[in-house]
Amino acid sequence: MLGTAILGAICGMLGSFAVLRKQSLLGDAISHAALPGIAIAFLITGVKDSNLFLLGALISGLVGTFWIRSITKKTHLKSDTALGLTLSLFFGFGMLLLTFIQKQPNASQAGLDTYLFGQAATLLEKDVWLIAIVAGIALLILLIFWKEFKILLFDEDYTKTLGFNTRFIDILITTFIVITIVLGLQTVGVILMSAILLAPAAAARQWTNSLEKMVILAAIFGSFSGVVGTGISSVSGNLSTGPVIVLVAAGIVLLSFIFSPKRGLLFREIRFRKNRNDIKMQKTLAFMYGIAKTHENISHPHAIKILNGFQGFSKRSLQKLVDLNYVEIDGQQWSMTQKGFMTAANLYNQQVENSHE
Repeated sequence: MLGTAILGAICGMLGSFAVLRKQSLLGDAISHAALPGIAIAFLITGVKDSNLFLLGALISGLVGTFWIRSITKKTHLKSDTALGLTLSLFFGFGMLLLTFIQKQPNASQAGLDTYLFGQAATLLEKDVWLIAIVAGIALLILLIFWKEFKILLFDEDYTKTLGFNTRFIDILITTFIVITIVLGLQTVGVILMSAILLAPAAAARQWTNSLEKMVILAAIFGSFSGVVGTGISSVSGNLSTGPVIVLVAAGIVLLSFIFSPKRGLLFREIRFRKNRNDIKMQKTLAFMYGIAKTHENISHPHAIKILNGFQGFSKRSLQKLVDLNYVEIDGQQWSMTQKGFMTAANLYNQQVENSHE
């Protein structure tokens, strides 16, 4: 649980940069690119050693990453195409190697399916320490180069004019993303690793426009997903930890999409209905003004008669006008107040000015 909590936190932090840089497929590509490295490490050594597997995955992941960079820099292909090509090519090669390994005499001790689908129960104390050390280093690097990362994220050209080495900064953040993905393969697996990298960041993005707050929220969401997912899988006994963690993270994303105040679907619908009601109220008020301004007295019986014959309003909009003291009701008859008349006049003048513009 401690290992998945730390892993979720660092994935959330670094995943924020991948999401904002529109490199959401990067995690998927790197995790799949790591698979051949794991298989080759076993073929070379012939023994099951998690440290050697991680080293092979790291080398393969870095090769895949720089391959992606080379494709985008030296060809006319865009990054999403390069990511897709790398993902499918490396994963296909990795699956080919796994099929070859299954036919070897020592295939039974390989345990490579752990890295394909993830198995948090195989984490040892030394693995947790390794994750914690890498997370600490990543956090330190993030704090030291925060200004550079932030500027590069939003304006690469401006970063160059300030004299920063954008290539070094880009390679630095990408390398740590690769290392984090490799560390998470044993827990979440090749197939689901991109989800734990991106889901906390996607959820955090719904709650804030601040990069600092987004990174912190993403770390909290990722850590929470790791703890709760591990707890659920431990209690149930028969559920794999990786998929449960991903499902918890997906649940946080869904709740964020619905309930976040600024971008959530629920509050967006509330704002839409409010704006629609305000427009109805303003249209009703504008019509009243059009009638009332043709009479010297806004309470003139003839004006009131015309107003009460108007049916283009809803009871809610009329009641809101009454609550705002724009309209007053006397029995079944209603008329504009002086305050309502002045407000309507201002709205009318604004509409005239906007139409002239």
